[in-house]
Order: sequence, then C-alpha cells, then structure tokens
Amino acid sequence: MAFPKIELHVHLEGTVRATTLLDIAQRNDVALPADSPEGLAGLYEYRDFDHFLETWMITTSVLRTERDFRQIVVDYAGEAASHGAVYLEGIFTPAEAVRRGASWDEVFTGFCDGAQEARERHDVQVRLTPDIPRGYPMDMIELTARHAVAYRDRGVVGLGLGGFEAQFPPEPYAEVFALARDGGVPAVPHAGEAAGPASVRGALDALHAVRIRHGIRAIEDPELVTELAERGIVLDVCPVSNLRTRSVPSLAEHPLPALVAAGVPCSVSTDDPAMFGTDLDREYQVVQQLGVSPEDCYLAGVKGALCDATTREMLATIGREQRWPSPGQRTPGGSA
Repeated sequence: MAFPKIELHVHLEGTVRATTLLDIAQRNDVALPADSPEGLAGLYEYRDFDHFLETWMITTSVLRTERDFRQIVVDYAGEAASHGAVYLEGIFTPAEAVRRGASWDEVFTGFCDGAQEARERHDVQVRLTPDIPRGYPMDMIELTARHAVAYRDRGVVGLGLGGFEAQFPPEPYAEVFALARDGGVPAVPHAGEAAGPASVRGALDALHAVRIRHGIRAIEDPELVTELAERGIVLDVCPVSNLRTRSVPSLAEHPLPALVAAGVPCSVSTDDPAMFGTDLDREYQVVQQLGVSPEDCYLAGVKGALCDATTREMLATIGREQRWPSPGQRTPGGSA
C-alpha cells in the first residue's frame, strides 16, 4: 500500500522467512524439525499462545552468532521498507541467545550494527527494544536491563517484557525496570494479550510502561480504557498475530475499533511476520477491514515512537504531507 508506515512491535527473531531460516540453520549446524520451507509451514499452525511460544523456541534456536543477529535486522528492514515502513522498533530477546552460547556483547553488537546498516542500506529508521523473557533467572533479567542501558548510544530505546504472560505477571519485575528507567531506558512491556486487564494495570503501575504491546484485553475494563485514552498510552496492536494465536476468536470480534472509538491511540504492527504469514501491507488491509483509519494508526506510531525529537518531527512531517485514504476507502488486498 502506497502510504508510509511506522512499526513499533516486531520481534526480529520472528521475521526470518523459511528459506533464510534453513540457510542459517545449515550454516550453524542446527537441526530443525523440517528441511524445506513447505515442511516448516506445518509448524506455524498454532493451537494457542503457548503453542506459538513452543514453536518460537524451536525456530529461533538457529540464531547463534553476531552475523546472524546483524543479518536478520538488515533483511527485515528491507522487507519492511518495501511495504512503506519509514520507522520501526525491532524487538530481540538477548537472554535466549546467551543461553545458546552467545555473549551479551555479541548479541547487542550484532543487532545494533544491523540497525545501523539497515538505516544506511534501506533508508528506514531502526531503533531497538530488547525483551526480558518472563520466567528466566533474575541474574539474566538484570543483565538484559544493564546491557540495554549500556547500548543506549547504539540505538536501544526501550526495554520490553515478553513470553508467558498468563503465568508471570509484571509486578515481580518492577525493580529491574526501575534500574533501566533510571538509566534512561523506558518500559514497553507485552500485556493484555494472553492475560486480561490486570496485566495491563500491572504494566502501568509496577513497570511505569510508556507504551503497551498488544493491550487489547484492556477493552474488558471500561475504566482502564478511559485511563489509557486520557493518558495517551499507545497500544501496539497486531491483528493477524491475535488471530493466529487465538487471542481473539475472529476478526469481527477484534477490539481494535472499539479501542480507537474510545480514544485510545493504536499503532499497527506485524509482531512475528514470518511466523504468522503476514506483512505490513496485510496488517493495514486488515485494519481497514475493521474500519480503522491508516492515518490514525500512523499518528499513533508517531506518538508512541521512542525516538529523538528530530526523528519524531521528521515522521510527523511525512504524515502531514501524505495523501491518506479517505474514511471507509479500501485499498486492494486480501483478508486475514
């Protein structure tokens, strides 16, 4: 679709298309459950969110070296730019790679070098937000936060919290997020996807989240929705992901339109495009099917982006100069 896009919620490990995944697996001598793109396709039919996370651990296990980390940033920036992306915030989970044998600096350097190369090669602004995986040992969680602060000058702009949301609420991670916040790295946790409004509330109150990844189940608490709207808390909504993990039963029941109608700013993202069979164009097609304006999603992206003032003004200028589809106007494309 020929309009600019801002993506605030994409797991870089989940952007690797099947052919590239197989190539990297061969390079690193890592076995996968299948040896062809067609064979891997069967892995991506998820029973529920926990099944998705199991598949995530299998497929991302091939990523081992600084070269791998750098490559996946550059590759995805090229893909996103082809769909109109002008700015993206890439998520990565360093503790998982460290458990596989990489060093902390190897992981952070690979992703940060990739972000720089992506800006130079594809003319898309890339920032990074490492994720803390729920349930990991506290020493690894603290080291994630400390390295996020240490790499601020290399493009790290936020610290996330991902993984098994229903089993691990946000409150026990408050001290680590305070450490990051004191170092200038704000919280952008996952909440309100596999767990309900209490998860969103915990992310706001305990972690001082400046943005919420997903957040769609806030719709179950009208007072929370009102607060999100009044505070201007941006939700990073990923419609196709929500369908694939069965976080919502159908597109017709997706809460995005109701959240937008209530005044909550909602950006749109792919989450894990290779694992969900989606891309930025498709996400915007879905958004328009839901009756939500692409311009509103872009403006929410400008508001939610954790970038410097100069970059934010550049993004705002791009939005002002764009001829956006009129309300109700559909652009060509398929359905979810």
